[in-house]
Amino acid sequence: MTAAPPSGAPPRTGSPSRTVAWLPSPPTHVPAPEAAPLPPVRRLPLTVAAALGAALTAYVWAVHGAKPGILLLLGTALGVALFHSRFGFTSAWRQLVAVGNGTGMRAHALLLGTTATLFALVLGTGTGLFGTTPVPSTAPIGIGLLAGAFLFAVGMQIGGACASGTLFAVGSGQSTIVLTLGGFIAGSTLAAWQFGLWRDLPALDPVLFSDGLGRPGSLAVTLALLALVVLVSRRVQARRNPPPVGPPPSARGALARAVRGSWPLAAGALALAVLGAAVLLVSGGAWGVTSAFALWGSKLAGVLGASPETWAYWQQPDNAPQLAGPVLADKTSLTDIGIMVGAAIAAAAGGTWSLHRGIPWRRAVGAVAGGVLMGIGARIAGGCNIGAYLAGIASGSLHGWLWGAAALLGTFAGLRLRPLFELRNPAPRDGVC
Repeated sequence: MTAAPPSGAPPRTGSPSRTVAWLPSPPTHVPAPEAAPLPPVRRLPLTVAAALGAALTAYVWAVHGAKPGILLLLGTALGVALFHSRFGFTSAWRQLVAVGNGTGMRAHALLLGTTATLFALVLGTGTGLFGTTPVPSTAPIGIGLLAGAFLFAVGMQIGGACASGTLFAVGSGQSTIVLTLGGFIAGSTLAAWQFGLWRDLPALDPVLFSDGLGRPGSLAVTLALLALVVLVSRRVQARRNPPPVGPPPSARGALARAVRGSWPLAAGALALAVLGAAVLLVSGGAWGVTSAFALWGSKLAGVLGASPETWAYWQQPDNAPQLAGPVLADKTSLTDIGIMVGAAIAAAAGGTWSLHRGIPWRRAVGAVAGGVLMGIGARIAGGCNIGAYLAGIASGSLHGWLWGAAALLGTFAGLRLRPLFELRNPAPRDGVC
């Protein structure tokens, strides 16, 4: 991942397979290397993951009904799309801040813009399945939002993944990220237990663009701001002439690539947008990730003798039914579990599923610490890179933009801390970033 570039290599555009191609890509200082061919299908992990997914879906459908069963299937499809496209939030911010490569941020803009357009259609028409009424994702504007997003971004840089990235990395067998997930659950549970410390932080009421501009005006403002993000990222990349993004192993041929990967980032963004809109249609709420971690940890705490039902967090009207109900009927838990199963299927089909061993102790500490920071940050901010950043911006809520700005600042801090945990940052003269 850090091979030195050939001497005197001319500026070139990154690999077409990883380029978000609605505009010509800005230059990189060396060409992106060719993607390596995928290894053979891992048949045993593929069989186990597919059988587990089928059994879980059948059980959920039979016991809890069609709506939870469909949410589990949508989560599985999200896991396939996330893994096959290697769609990253953590890496995109790291590449932009460290070396100025904005490829990932332009993919974010495509995901956000497409999701916002689909959300506008669903929310504007009030269309919902299973008797649901879709509602936008919004949150108060205050210290908790900014501080939580900052902590989350620091955590994802030292923990190695964001919320959705943690799930699909765990599904693909990455042992280090299992530690991140454990820390994530612990941090989320700690924040729920200590809800009284942060629930009354100063904040203003939520701001929805549609309240003043209507749904079409809200969408227009969102798309205009995303276009500005694209232009700024291109200008930064053109000035800094960074290394290209390294392509993951890829299947040869369109059909094989669709089934085994890797997908172009643009394809991943579009697939995630459609699936995220489907979650809104089915459940009435936007796709989220981290509230399930607080639920899992609190359920475990209850098994170990604690009384989470007495915690102020779980006595909130919106949270109490989540704790009282079964995990496999909880919307966010279902999509989270589905993401891990879908990523396992995708990784095994691509021949890359494996369990990593021999984790250096500093990386292990960083994984756990990063997970704890993300868990605390997500709860304080009211969401993560999915539930606040993606869902908020797509809903036309100001808090999504402020979450992203605070997370970008947290990325600067996180990059400074990464070397303490034996984690390397991209450098300007690397062969890939």
